[in-house]
This record gives sequence, structure tokens and C-alpha cells, in this order.
Amino acid sequence: MINRRRFIQAIAAATATPAYAGCGQRADAVGFGGLVADPEGILDLPKGFRYSIVSLQGREMDDGLLVPARADGMAAFPGEDGRVILVCNHENPPVAPHFGPFGAQNERLASCDPARIYDCGGNITPGTGGTTTIVYNPGSRENERQHLSLAGTEYNCAGGPTPWGSWLSCEECFEDAGPGALFDLPVQRDKKHGYVFEVPATDSGLVEPVPLTDMGRFEHEACAVDPASGVVFLTEDRHRSLLYRFLPDEAGKLASGGRLQALAIAGQPSFDTRNWDPNVVVERGAWLETHWIDMEEADSRDNDLRLRGYRAGAARFARGEGLCHAQGSVFITCTIGGPARLGQVFEYRVSAAEGKADEQSAPGKLRLIAEATEDSLLRNADNLTMSPWGDLIVCEDTAGHCGLVGIRPDGHQYPVADNVYTDSELAGVCFSPDGNTMFVNIQERGMTLAITGSWPASA
Repeated sequence: MINRRRFIQAIAAATATPAYAGCGQRADAVGFGGLVADPEGILDLPKGFRYSIVSLQGREMDDGLLVPARADGMAAFPGEDGRVILVCNHENPPVAPHFGPFGAQNERLASCDPARIYDCGGNITPGTGGTTTIVYNPGSRENERQHLSLAGTEYNCAGGPTPWGSWLSCEECFEDAGPGALFDLPVQRDKKHGYVFEVPATDSGLVEPVPLTDMGRFEHEACAVDPASGVVFLTEDRHRSLLYRFLPDEAGKLASGGRLQALAIAGQPSFDTRNWDPNVVVERGAWLETHWIDMEEADSRDNDLRLRGYRAGAARFARGEGLCHAQGSVFITCTIGGPARLGQVFEYRVSAAEGKADEQSAPGKLRLIAEATEDSLLRNADNLTMSPWGDLIVCEDTAGHCGLVGIRPDGHQYPVADNVYTDSELAGVCFSPDGNTMFVNIQERGMTLAITGSWPASA
């Protein structure tokens, strides 16, 4: 078998038109060549690039708590005097206190204001997920301050930044309040789980943990906000998942409420985008006109939103995960989509009237722009971001070693980084506001890295 990390395996262009050139990004060739083996055994990078460790699980933070394990989704925001503020999710269950911020016996829990902890778990199994916030100095390459910013939530997987300077942190779970069991261990929950929470990037302590119930209760994965309309797009990490959007009653004020909808393909109700059925095929590059279906009872009691939505005509996806917005489009990864079940990447072209009454005259469009095969570089796409130079950078979550893969607008793929040293997924890829630093998490090592080098100029 070829070593897909040391050899750039190109895929054919989706159409004669570059795969997503319509979103205003350039389509010239970018690639970094082969990757150089890391003598420290952490992450292989292209020649001339280097990383520094920004955060490591278990270290004491400035608030006296510990850096939680399993760093996942993340975003970078501008700070003061050139600093970068990182808000990072942690995908932890409540029965693993040694992974959490409160200590192996939850001995540090008492130092926190209980009103700022979403679920204390009867002080026995508090939620150990949530978010941490880091103030990073790119000049000195140092973590200057770090604190827990969202507490008491569970399985905070991905999410997404907002144009107004906050992070939407998503719980990838659906749990009821009361006693139960998890991994054959007893667990107490004081509240329901399966929600999105908002974390302002500049807050210096624990935020008020308000579940955004109108954004739906399900196994959330990621969020992306269309800055023109304020509409929030959401993915769901299930084999039979939907793509949702949230229409806020007031743009930028998500806690004020709104309406949840699911995407459907015009003229093809209950369409299956997964390409698992050879009789129902989504061709790469072909635009599909869409419309949106209202979801009743978004704060679901039975974890059935995806089932009700599909019966009502919504399209089905294969583990919708990463989302990012870039110049008029939302890019979506589906981790096990495609005939080989190795992943898909879709583009949703946002309507100029997204979420408005006249949207039907110019609806949004969906197309498949990449589909992984046994011969492709990309496998099991997860978190993703748009690079400053106009290529998608995609995190992998495979059964083997995982990397970062670039996808050019013409569909060609190239390696950006590779974790050949553990079987951990990479997650949370994002760039500093000036585009000079790329950040990424190695989840099972609980490690956040800052990567610098000769990144291409902005598009």
C-alpha cells in the first residue's frame, strides 16, 4: 500500500469549474511538499514549519483548575496588543473526573461558583467537558493565561465562532436528568444535556451556562454563522443525521429564541446524500436546489428530531461533523459518507435571502465537492476551516493515524500535517486573525499546538 502521507494523491476535479471557486477564493496551486518526521514524536510538518505546545491536559490553569483532557473544536479571536484568544472545547464524560478540570476526586469543584456550573451532578459526577479560554502571545509563542470558561457540560465536541466574538460550544450527547449509568459506572445528572452554549471570547472567568434550547436538543457537532443574515447552521453526529439551521428572532442574540429548520432537497423529499445506496447517487459538482423544513418541538424529549425531520422530507447525511463559513458558502464534512464510508465534503451556497420571506425565489444550493476513497489522501473528514489562502484545511478522525489535509478549489488534496505517533484524531484547526499561525488539537494527548512557517499569502 502506498504511504498516503508521503505521496500527494490528487483527486480529479469535480467539474470543469473549480470545486468551490464560486465562493470567491483563488484556485492556483498550493502545496507544501512532503512532510518531515518530527524528532519529538508529536506531529510531522512540512519543511520549514514548526510547532509550539500551547496547552497540555492536567496542567494547572490561572484559575486554579486543571486543563481538561480531550481538546476538540476550537476558534481563534483577536485579543489586545496582537494577542490571540483561543476558546477550546473538551469532549469529556461526567464519569471521568481525571479528565476534567476539578481534579481526580473533584477536590477543586468547591472553588467554583455553583451558579456558574451547568450541571454539578449532585457534586458526585459534575460535567467535565466545557471550554477553556487561552490568551496566546504569538510574538513570544507563550500561553499567557488560561481558565475554564464553560463548566458542567458534557461531550463538548465542536461548535463554531460567531461574527460578534463568541464561541458556540456544542454538546454531542442526549442525556436526561436523574441517576443513570455510563460505561457501567453510576452517574448523577441534575439537568438535561444535548444543547448549544455561548461563550464570549473576552470573558475572563466562568460564563453563565445558558442552554440555547431553541437551537435544538440532539447530538450536536458543529455550528457556522452566516454573517450577512445571522443564521446559524448546525450539524449532527449520527449515521442518519440532518443539516439544521437556526433562524434567530434577533440576529446576534441567540438566547432570545428563534426557529429550527432542517435542509431538504427540492423535488426530492427524504433524499439520502450518503451515497450508500447505488440507486441514489449524489454526483460530485452537481448543484441541488434546497428548501428548509420547520422542526417542531426543537427541545426534543425523545431524541427523534432527525427521524421526524426525515419523515417530513429533510435530507439525510452520514455523520455531519465539521462546519465553516467562508465568503458566501458553508462547508460541511460527513465523516462516513460515500460508498467507501470514508467521508464526504459538501458546500452549501447561502442564499442572498437566507431565512427571509423571498428566499424561495433564490434558494440556497448544495453540492458534493469531495468524496474519500481507498486511494484518496483524505479519510474520515471531521473539523475543518477555510485557510487564509483559500483552501479548505480538514482534520481527519480515522481508525489509523490522522492528519490535516488541504483541499484546493480544483479538488486536489495535499498533506499539511500528520500524527503518525498516536491513533488520536486531530481537531479544532483554525488560524489566528492575521493568518500567520495555525492552531490544532491532538485530542487523545490533550494537546494544543501553534504552528508557524511560510503560510501562503491571503487570497
